[in-house]
Amino acid sequence: MSEHDVIIIGGGPAGSCAGNLLASAGLDVVVLEREYFPRFHIGESLLPMELASLARLGINLDDGPYLRKGGALMIDERSDRQARFAFGDGLPGTPTYAHQVERATFDQDLLAAAAKAGAAVHEGHEVLSVELGERGVAVEARASTRDGQAASETVRFRARYLVDATGQKAMLARNHKTVEPYRDFGRAAVFRTYTNMGSAAVAELHESGDIIIKIVDDGWMWGIPLVSGDFSVGLVKAKGKIDQPAFDAEMAASPLLSRLTVGAEPGLVRVIGNFSYRNTKPHGPRFACIGDAACFLDPIFSSGVVLALTSGEQLADLLIPALAESREHEAELMAPLADHMSRAYDVFSRFLQRFYHGSLTDNVLLVEHDSGQKFRSGVISVLAADVWRDDNEFQNMLMRARRR
Repeated sequence: MSEHDVIIIGGGPAGSCAGNLLASAGLDVVVLEREYFPRFHIGESLLPMELASLARLGINLDDGPYLRKGGALMIDERSDRQARFAFGDGLPGTPTYAHQVERATFDQDLLAAAAKAGAAVHEGHEVLSVELGERGVAVEARASTRDGQAASETVRFRARYLVDATGQKAMLARNHKTVEPYRDFGRAAVFRTYTNMGSAAVAELHESGDIIIKIVDDGWMWGIPLVSGDFSVGLVKAKGKIDQPAFDAEMAASPLLSRLTVGAEPGLVRVIGNFSYRNTKPHGPRFACIGDAACFLDPIFSSGVVLALTSGEQLADLLIPALAESREHEAELMAPLADHMSRAYDVFSRFLQRFYHGSLTDNVLLVEHDSGQKFRSGVISVLAADVWRDDNEFQNMLMRARRR
């Protein structure tokens, strides 16, 4: 049985970020990832607030195969309305651009950076059990080869601290039965990637790199251009069936998406569910949950990766001194992490509540803003995930409404 300072379960953005920073501080860190990278993952649209986190990890997406994203185009073809939200028009201090990424490449780059920083990365290791003890934690895993052949024996690891970064699998939350769903948001997504796009469509999409958010009955669609020339399109609905016929019907009903994808080759249709939940016990003695293992929100505002990276950073900043001072057993060690992330969860969940069940779209997103440029800039800063500030008139309005 190998001994470590920290075991991280999951090698996605949250786990890779935490592993990178902890290993850079000289800690003995092991990352156990069930799959082998690169692997497909949805969630290609990043937000500006990720730039500082990525820089801290030693990653510059402008140096890689990624497309700059200038903002978001919100459209409602039912009423022939649209509005563009350029990140450059956000409040002072909000970064002015982000990126569209193919997650297979992006996640592999993050995991490789963690390994370069000194984390021991074990791909193809599926965690079977976790023991949280007073003096340490123990994890049992089964290794497999790239072709799926599992080893006959399991491997055990021990450490002083455990980090659950298992994404929507949310291992500890489901083991502890602490998953609390948000029932008022999108229920599931159906999506596919279009390849061999026409050159005119690619040029149009790449001009700004914007994500397209198309409003539909009881939900929305995304359109995300990728640097390869491919085009990711998905449908999220709060009601009704969410399957390929529903997707095909919405595509056929959209002049814009039909025009952009004419002649393109449609890829495999995928469906994912279990949308929107919060882990009511994201930390405790010798453990913490980060990224989607702590909370997953409807993806309309693309908050997943920024929340994953932010939580990975915050965890590392708290855990590094705690391990040096042998305080990693304290039950409330990660309370500041939970408080910091709760601010973002609250802002985005309130935004989502108003999107699905209020007047946000009609009165804010698709109209001229009589409240002035500062109000509109505040909307853009929230869309950029710049939510840890106190001078945003729009965000403060959201939070006051929540308290009422």
